[in-house]
Amino acid sequence: MSDAAAATPNTAPGRFGGWFRRAAKSGMDALPMHLPVRLGGGSVSQTKAAPMRVLGFDQSLLWVTLALLAWGMVMVYSASIALPDNPRFARAGYGPMFFLLRHVLFISIAFVAALLAFQIPMQTWERVAPWIFVVSLLLLVLVLIPHVGRVVNGARRWLPLGIMNFQPSELAKLAMVLYAASYMVRKMEIKERFFRAVLPMGIAVVVVGMLLLAEPDMGAFMVIAIIAMGILFLGGVNARMFFVIAALVVAAFALIVMTSEWRRERIFAYLDPFSEAHALGKGYQLSHALIAIGRGEIFGVGLGGSVEKLHWLPEAHTDFLLAVLGEEFGLIGLLLIIGMFLWLTRRIMHIGRQAIALDRVFSGLVAQGIGIWIGFQSFINMGVNLGALPTKGLGLPLMSFGGSAMLMQLIALSIVLRVDYENRVLMRGGRI
Repeated sequence: MSDAAAATPNTAPGRFGGWFRRAAKSGMDALPMHLPVRLGGGSVSQTKAAPMRVLGFDQSLLWVTLALLAWGMVMVYSASIALPDNPRFARAGYGPMFFLLRHVLFISIAFVAALLAFQIPMQTWERVAPWIFVVSLLLLVLVLIPHVGRVVNGARRWLPLGIMNFQPSELAKLAMVLYAASYMVRKMEIKERFFRAVLPMGIAVVVVGMLLLAEPDMGAFMVIAIIAMGILFLGGVNARMFFVIAALVVAAFALIVMTSEWRRERIFAYLDPFSEAHALGKGYQLSHALIAIGRGEIFGVGLGGSVEKLHWLPEAHTDFLLAVLGEEFGLIGLLLIIGMFLWLTRRIMHIGRQAIALDRVFSGLVAQGIGIWIGFQSFINMGVNLGALPTKGLGLPLMSFGGSAMLMQLIALSIVLRVDYENRVLMRGGRI
């Protein structure tokens, strides 16, 4: 046997043996970049490795948000299409698509603002957080000035800005998230001391609460108080101290209800909305919301088939949009909406935990604070529509008609996406 033949491997029979012999004669330059594999009599070559594409943000969170926005647009149109028949709206010259077009305008403005907010690094948000909180306080004072704040149904909550009426309480929710997260980062070393760590934050919440109750807007005050408490707890405040704060907040809300006659009436109406004393008074909205959901049964009466939206259920396109959705899509639609909000809240909280694990405490607390905001407000709205909670003026996030709420909620979610984007950059070894 010649030297060349001896150098040729004998372990690869047939066509594979010929391939190895050719490679041995012509040198390693003849070797292909991949090896052939024989499967079931056929020859299959391994494909070349393709570069893995790493997405810059959580696309599933974005798609769920877009789905809620799209469904909200459909429901706002369905719930408001009959409103121009009401003499109150007919005098203003509203057409059947008035509220839909306004809702689309609000979403468009909010999208532009959200895209701009996404470009701002979290370090910048941390630096300006106290100033945003101060601006929100000034706006809450401004809205209470006669002939400046707009009064609707006895409540002074809006500042007229031409294309929309801005509600400072919505900005106050985002401002509280940013300020509370920034505050906990600054007070991290003394978070176990009540008077030095918790008391100043409590004073800030009380000041905001007094301004909101003067409007009055107890629903927004509840959301802001829960946001502050949640961030304090997640920031590492002692559990015993946290339960003391929770007890004080519950006592404060109980005192507010007991000292307000119309709030007491609302509680009594919630306990028995169909009674003779409440059915045409404080229990009117709740009773008709329950009728709407009851009519929907399992599969609903079909899109556009709601009867309660035909001037029976007040605020069907805002606070009681879920009742119309339950009537038209039934239990299946309600469960789907509840599941989407549950997933959205859980995902936001996960992004926050991921940021904290990367030692980005401010970013993590901001994301989790936004998760508390979206989750708690949706819980309150669903509870009110289902008769599990007393009636409160809180819309369903991302779905109910309302320009200020839509603007602030989309900005808040863009901040969550920014937190997730920076998490991914750091996990890939990059720099922010």
